[in-house]
Amino acid sequence: MPRELQLRIISGLILAVIVLAATWFGGIAFSILSAVIGLLIYYEWSTITRLASEQPLANTVGWIGQAAIAVAVVSGTVAYSIILLALFLAIAIGFVAIRGVSRWFPAGIVYAGLTGIALSAIRGGDTSGLHAMLFVFAVVWATDILAYFIGRAIGGPKLAPRISPGKTWSGAIGGAVCAVIAGSLVAYAAFPDSIARAALVAFVLSVCSQSGDLFESFIKRRFGVKDSSHLIPGHGGVMDRVDGLIFACFAAFLLAGVFSLIKGGEMTSLGAALFGI
Repeated sequence: MPRELQLRIISGLILAVIVLAATWFGGIAFSILSAVIGLLIYYEWSTITRLASEQPLANTVGWIGQAAIAVAVVSGTVAYSIILLALFLAIAIGFVAIRGVSRWFPAGIVYAGLTGIALSAIRGGDTSGLHAMLFVFAVVWATDILAYFIGRAIGGPKLAPRISPGKTWSGAIGGAVCAVIAGSLVAYAAFPDSIARAALVAFVLSVCSQSGDLFESFIKRRFGVKDSSHLIPGHGGVMDRVDGLIFACFAAFLLAGVFSLIKGGEMTSLGAALFGI
């Protein structure tokens, strides 16, 4: 077996064990994982977009912001995390307006900061959060894996040839259909009275997951890099592994807030709000 494939398998298994164990235990374990993912994403983003090398002052402010958000995420204070995100986003926009810093700076603040916040908030510390996180994983993994195989088997028109030449409309549609099925099965096991909503949410998350994949491909193509980093042996970087998950989590986080507002009650659990229980 080639060494590269061995590294890919070993690192993949280690990552899977860490992520699934943290997901199972939830609470502080998953919050730490979420915060670390957010920090690593900011590291990769600032490297890819050359903020680290070309805008050191702005990048230092960005790191201070991400560190503050990470602390808030670990403490489990979603509202405080969002306030910090908004504060440092405003500061980043100020850097763009006053100092002419790249617009990729505020984009990176949101992309990395909201990732940690959304992941931690979805999992939370209750059983509904565990089910919601497993639901999101099922949707994203079904989309990613089955879109690839269906696209390879059927072929046809390209989805976005200038951004990601390998992706097809057949794969995108097939991945979305499989994601709805996978999400509905998880929802049926956990929230049997919410199948219709779960199917709709799964479809939205699948579309967002594929959009996230295309977005990261666009960023890498825009800056001429193959992998977001070399942090994960055989896999590239963190962004390469969680690009679809990031946008899916953003969507789940926002949908839970919208559902909670429509219902008119205080959102005590994002997982419960997402499925209307």
